[in-house]
Amino acid sequence: MKAFVEDFGVAVRQLREANGWSQEQLAERSDLNRSYVGEVERGRVIPSIVTAQKLATALGINIVNLLARCEQLEQSRLARRINLAAIAC
Repeated sequence: MKAFVEDFGVAVRQLREANGWSQEQLAERSDLNRSYVGEVERGRVIPSIVTAQKLATALGINIVNLLARCEQLEQSRLARRINLAAIAC
């Protein structure tokens, strides 16, 4: 579960940065507190589904695509682990 929460934060940060926004700008667009957005990005809080929807809407994507991006990050992490394990053998 912790990895998913961290992936969610990474996905939010990547999308925010792709838009060229600060955390404060994303917070304003999503009607959230800037420090809370930072906590989400660092994977230190588990956002509610309502918060996830607010973030997705502010970022201009639907929540399904935001969650799919989390899944892609997880798959990339797993592939790196497999590659490292294969190299170590």
